[in-house]
Amino acid sequence: QVQLVESGGGSVQDGGSLKLSCKTSGFIFSSCGIGWYRQAPGKEREFVSNISADDDRTYAEFVKGRFTISRDHARNTVYLEMNSLKTEDTAVYYCAADVGCLYYSGGDYHRAVSKTWGQGTQVTVAS
Repeated sequence: QVQLVESGGGSVQDGGSLKLSCKTSGFIFSSCGIGWYRQAPGKEREFVSNISADDDRTYAEFVKGRFTISRDHARNTVYLEMNSLKTEDTAVYYCAADVGCLYYSGGDYHRAVSKTWGQGTQVTVAS
């Protein structure tokens, strides 16, 4: 079963830092791009950052220079290090495995046809 579990959220002051973790299981980690998204109250979910299977990194403009995405293949985990946090970064943060991730089931390998999402972790930045 493909599963993603986020952790590391919490409450910090403006300018503070947090490091989020996305622990994955059930698929071939090295085959998979993993992204971070966030959703603030009353707003649409938005893209934050992505790390591809080849370790290419992309960031939304509003986090460039402040957030860093990385992955640990030994732990099947993707991290989002967030520095210089602002009140507008307050949101629930989700990680998601990209379409096309390989998983093994029923004696064969398959590619995921949709994103797989974690349950989210709350980040609150106070002024």
